[in-house]
Amino acid sequence: MTQQPDAVLDATGLHCPEPVMMLHNKVRDLPAGGLLKVIATDPSTRRDIPKFCLFLGHELLEQQEEAGTYLYWIRKKLD
Repeated sequence: MTQQPDAVLDATGLHCPEPVMMLHNKVRDLPAGGLLKVIATDPSTRRDIPKFCLFLGHELLEQQEEAGTYLYWIRKKLD
């Protein structure tokens, strides 16, 4: 993704449920419509982060995997 994120959450080395708990707090601090990049190494984030976004109404714009590192770009909902 070429767009510069408003914030980055580095959850490298953390395991479920810590990455999603940290994501919840980080998203709360973003302005509406803000872009967050998440970096994680826990494979369970492939399941947990899309479900988090769907459940709370945020938009998962992109996700990638690079050598055991998972990258997510999340747009915070507007309301």
